[in-house]
Amino acid sequence: MQNITKAIDAIKKNEIVLIYDAADREGETDLVMPAKSISPQDVAYMRIHGGGLICTVLPDEACARLGLPFMADILKRSPDLAPVAKGALRYDSRSSFSLWVNHRTTFTGIPDRDRALTMRKLDEIVESTMRGEKTSFSSEFQSPGHVAVLRGAKNLLKERKGQTELSIVLAMLAGINPVLVICEMLDAGTGYALTREDAKKYAKKNNLIFVDGEEIASEWVEG
Repeated sequence: MQNITKAIDAIKKNEIVLIYDAADREGETDLVMPAKSISPQDVAYMRIHGGGLICTVLPDEACARLGLPFMADILKRSPDLAPVAKGALRYDSRSSFSLWVNHRTTFTGIPDRDRALTMRKLDEIVESTMRGEKTSFSSEFQSPGHVAVLRGAKNLLKERKGQTELSIVLAMLAGINPVLVICEMLDAGTGYALTREDAKKYAKKNNLIFVDGEEIASEWVEG
């Protein structure tokens, strides 16, 4: 369990951690770090060294308080769009996608600086709403935007073992606000996800911590 201890310490220090979900799921490794400290340079690092979609993960209770639904539920309310939301995912029972947002102080919302600001502001509003303070999501954010919000499962790993839930659990184990920025690591050569072996090599070469989802799940159960 050495890796999970190191991963918890790294997240506490606002460092990037690599999380691999499972071979029988997406089989992907994500770059993960706390949203509260993300900088434009961190966003650039993720898009260059990760290459996948850069998303911000929020816990279920905070989303419920802020009124952030799952995107699939929004689509199902429209007779014309409901069919778009039908059909099971190959790797899971449902998607954790919610809204795509920009913070209202950004211009286009897509530059690294704009996205980093939106992500930090998401962390701030979650922290405020979880303290019981009165918050207004619409006064700070607009949609559509360029930051994908992912809503964690209510029962976390008991319900779903995706990168969304694994990153939230890692943050909770570290005792920090469970709002994370995640990005899949892709292989430019194959066009597919970076293999677990290559992700581990990357982590070692760049002095980053690699942790399996199974290790996070085991620590959470024990906790």
